[in-house]
Amino acid sequence: MSSTLRRPALRAEVLHDRAELVALVDADPLVNVVVSARLRALATIDGRRFGGTLLGVRDRDGRLRAAAFSGGNLLPIGGGPDDWVALAEHLARTPRDCTSIVGRAAAVGVMWQVLAPVWGPARAVRAQQPLLMSEQVATGWRTDPRVRAIQPDELEGYLPAAAAMFTEELGVSPYLSSGAGDYRRRTAGLIKARRAFGIVENGEVIFKADLGVVSPHTCQVQGVWVRPDLRGRGIGTAALPVVLRHGLTLAPTVSLYVNDFNTAARRVYARLGLREAAVLSTVLF
Repeated sequence: MSSTLRRPALRAEVLHDRAELVALVDADPLVNVVVSARLRALATIDGRRFGGTLLGVRDRDGRLRAAAFSGGNLLPIGGGPDDWVALAEHLARTPRDCTSIVGRAAAVGVMWQVLAPVWGPARAVRAQQPLLMSEQVATGWRTDPRVRAIQPDELEGYLPAAAAMFTEELGVSPYLSSGAGDYRRRTAGLIKARRAFGIVENGEVIFKADLGVVSPHTCQVQGVWVRPDLRGRGIGTAALPVVLRHGLTLAPTVSLYVNDFNTAARRVYARLGLREAAVLSTVLF
């Protein structure tokens, strides 16, 4: 990437038209699954209901060409380098509220170059995260019959495993922030919706995975975890197909993203039939 970004003759504005945002989001539905799911759950894009501000950039004819959701996370949507600069320059005028920036690698890279002097330093930058997807799970795969949906009365037993996964992946405990209550409520919500899966032995979760986001286009798997002392025994490999197949009952595709350096997980996902659809980046604060 060039060290000098050309300043665009564009400006960001708060969006109010839900229909035009839906069209932009659906042009890249796997990458934009989080915003897509929220759009389907709510009839408004008012920031007070949506959980954050939706910004947009228009062309000379007034057509929406790029957008960004700015809330607990910053999520760029569509666009090109000039649009990402315009969005980032708008955001740089305000204090950082988000805990991460997540999106296509190109968009995150450009926006972070603008935002880093104001919002930095980052706690971590995951520059290459393949986004994988499939319309089916490879057949002939041994599956673990112990995998099942976690029940509401198992929340207290599921939370330690969920928190351990969160801490291992993001480098910080979900309980060491003002959002600890939100984390518990979100986990409880996934369990209530029958989208939290696990293997429970003697009251302890040894494998977990969530169908974290569901849109009309894809069901995104999140929070895949095996208890550390049991890794390398094929537990996750035999358990994950059960979760993926359930996801395909909720949406036409399943998807997930993984760090490029996690070669063991990437091998398993490839054998299960998942293929690369995009490359994401994440900036963590």
